[in-house]
Amino acid sequence: MNNEIAVRLGAFAGVFLLVALAERLRPRRQPSTPRAHRWAANLALTALNPLLLRLVFPVLAVDLALQAQQRGWGILNQLPFAAGLKWILAVLALDLVIYLQHVMFHALPLCWRLHMVHHADLDYDVTTGLRFHPVEIGLSMVIKLAAVLLLGAAPQAVVIFEVLLNATSMFNHANLNLPLGLDRVLRLVLVTPDMHRVHHSVIIRETNSNFGFNLPWWDQLFGTYRAQPSRGHPAMTIGLAQYRDPAKLTLPHLLALPFTGETGRQPLGRL
Repeated sequence: MNNEIAVRLGAFAGVFLLVALAERLRPRRQPSTPRAHRWAANLALTALNPLLLRLVFPVLAVDLALQAQQRGWGILNQLPFAAGLKWILAVLALDLVIYLQHVMFHALPLCWRLHMVHHADLDYDVTTGLRFHPVEIGLSMVIKLAAVLLLGAAPQAVVIFEVLLNATSMFNHANLNLPLGLDRVLRLVLVTPDMHRVHHSVIIRETNSNFGFNLPWWDQLFGTYRAQPSRGHPAMTIGLAQYRDPAKLTLPHLLALPFTGETGRQPLGRL
């Protein structure tokens, strides 16, 4: 697709700046650590991940979707539906895959080690939604490629999904104080910051909830939805109980965490 990179970068930059500005104007919580220190590490990880993906994978999701479309591979390419309907079905199916993948990363010990990097952030803001270990990003790409191939998702649908997922991840990790009425309405169709923040609580039963990144429906359908944290948003503790040292917020520590850090009480093993 001709303008794929421009669309991705433009959407990323626009959403990041809007969310970062909004959370400065209407913060939900006071930060517990210096913002510049955290952002340096989180954004360095954000910049590193796409570079490593390009080096490791000979083909990425949009490229594979284009090949599947040309060769008629996948379920959706066998169905006589209009292109627009196929795009909607592909976006919904890929979002469900991401929900199930997220549950898996909490359930399997090796996956949880990787996913700890995301949860070990001591504060919760727009950069938390971008903070993932490179190996987790690589494994996620393998799952996404398999899903795209099985579905036969159109390349346009894959671009739409990936732009939406990136944008909603930044939005629902925002330290943003939305009016309660607006939050209630948005939760009908979108994961809000207050909804997903519960998932980043140190309390295990709250970590085991609200796995959705984009659509809230999967949590409600599969019984993993939790409306609010037990201690309230301003007072809740963000992160992992075994990882509380602000000095370990640097990029080298984040890269080493899955291999050197304590797993604590693995969330889904304690249900």
